[in-house]
Amino acid sequence: GRVESRGREGGFETPLPTSGPRGAQSHLTERKNQPRATSARTSLKKNQLCLWPARSAKPFDRKNKIRPAPPAREPAQRKNQLCLWPARSASRLTKRKNLPRATGAQAILKKNQPCRNTTSNRYNRPSREKESIIRMKIACISLGCPKNQVDLDVMVHILLSAGHETVADLADADVILVNTCGFIESAKTEAIENILEACSYKQANPNLKVVVTGCLAERYRSQIEEEIPEVDAVVGCASNKAIDSIVARLFNGEEHLESYGLKRDFPLGGKRVIGTPAHYAYLKIAEGCNNRCHYCAIPGIRGPLRSREMADCVAEARWLAGEGVKELIIVAQDPTAYGEDWGKPGSICELLDKLNKIPGLEWIRIMYAYPERITDDFIAAMKRNEKVLPYLDLPIQHCNDTILKNMNRRSNRAELLDVIGKLRREIPNITLRTTLIAGFPGETEEQFEDLCSFVKEVQFDRLGCFAYSAEENTVAAKMDGQIEQEVKDKRAELVMQIQTGIMAQKQAAKVGQTVRVLCDGVDDESGLYLCRTAADAPEVDGSVCVSSEEPLYPGEFYDVLVDDSDLYDLYGTVAK
Repeated sequence: GRVESRGREGGFETPLPTSGPRGAQSHLTERKNQPRATSARTSLKKNQLCLWPARSAKPFDRKNKIRPAPPAREPAQRKNQLCLWPARSASRLTKRKNLPRATGAQAILKKNQPCRNTTSNRYNRPSREKESIIRMKIACISLGCPKNQVDLDVMVHILLSAGHETVADLADADVILVNTCGFIESAKTEAIENILEACSYKQANPNLKVVVTGCLAERYRSQIEEEIPEVDAVVGCASNKAIDSIVARLFNGEEHLESYGLKRDFPLGGKRVIGTPAHYAYLKIAEGCNNRCHYCAIPGIRGPLRSREMADCVAEARWLAGEGVKELIIVAQDPTAYGEDWGKPGSICELLDKLNKIPGLEWIRIMYAYPERITDDFIAAMKRNEKVLPYLDLPIQHCNDTILKNMNRRSNRAELLDVIGKLRREIPNITLRTTLIAGFPGETEEQFEDLCSFVKEVQFDRLGCFAYSAEENTVAAKMDGQIEQEVKDKRAELVMQIQTGIMAQKQAAKVGQTVRVLCDGVDDESGLYLCRTAADAPEVDGSVCVSSEEPLYPGEFYDVLVDDSDLYDLYGTVAK
């Protein structure tokens, strides 16, 4: 009954209505070996989006079931793998090395019913007086970061409220909605692969409509339909709220629709379904970014910082807790900047105080905290609120003072060491994750060696390094000293080799400890339960793989004795 209960309707009372159905379960399904769309042009001008994938689309397989594990068994020897939806997965996806988080997860939403509250003037949805309403089966593929997943959750709620239904199998769909990421090259490649795969289903179903939304749609707009004419609609982020009207127009005979809007109109919240497992959910507290890092395309895609009303954030968090969510994950481009656009820097501290008081929530996790804004007040807020986990993702990107200045970062090496040291002194058991860029324009061998030395010195608990991606319309893409791709890739690989040794030591040190874990589900291949500690964020970190003769339940906490480890995962048994 634990999984089925996620389908119930629900909402929360607030002046800004943000209730919604307890969403369609998102899961990957087996995608059949369909032929690709073949009309995308491959001869493009300089700085144009390359719409032909550099690699073939991978088949995916997700199963929507949870079963008790078989009797305890020895942990099987496994390759480095990451399960993106462990509570329902019968198979795993290979962990992708040297890629940022934003290119990892895809989701197809399961059939669900509209909620009781199906209208809201908050969305300013167009009148349907002249539209003949046609009920469609809609399959969704969501790529990219958790913020993108929340955007899809809102769109799916709108579609369900309009009377449509979601399906898991792409072959059964009347509409395939591809919610894309598009901020670096690898993310664009993955998005294009999935768009082409969606279009390939038109060979069996000529009436199928393919709608592209998300960051790629916002960034490249009409160029997508020009290069992939099989796409029926391109919808910018500001037009997400009109997704139901766009679907209706497609089935009333209109073709090749495009809908965009002003970046200040990007929705900050709204009624939503929940496309994550039943026990954790993402809370988006802001949109856009004012940091203006020279390598980053996000401000051009998502616009400047716009913080969501605190009362609205708290109201949604209360609703999520009422729906059974135990782990609340706070996301934004920079959560530590929350409230600065109101003239109230440090508002994240007040928000943490309010969220900590919500009954039902057990864990509150903060992602993407910028080191420049880790103040004494912020550290104090983490310490005084017992539900806030001792875990931070600090995207420092580099450590060399010259490179940081060229990146338009606000800190230097000494300041980074100071904030990291302060965090570890004030919160002794804190887990620190970071991301790094190798091969930034002008990076010399000496500056790269400085980065390697920094990684060895700081000993991050989690670290990802990827090669610099020159993104059009960014300052860094126009800089002198662009480095060859082979050199960039090699440097990123060397950093990861250093981190591999650090991770092996840190993982081995946990053997013999008893850790508190949150159960995500069971891996049908190994028969082991997949759990996470406070040090493990879903989809980006590893798991604690647990053998147990007694069934463990997703969303429940257990104490586990760790008896083995590898680079990413721990292995153990439930403590007696």
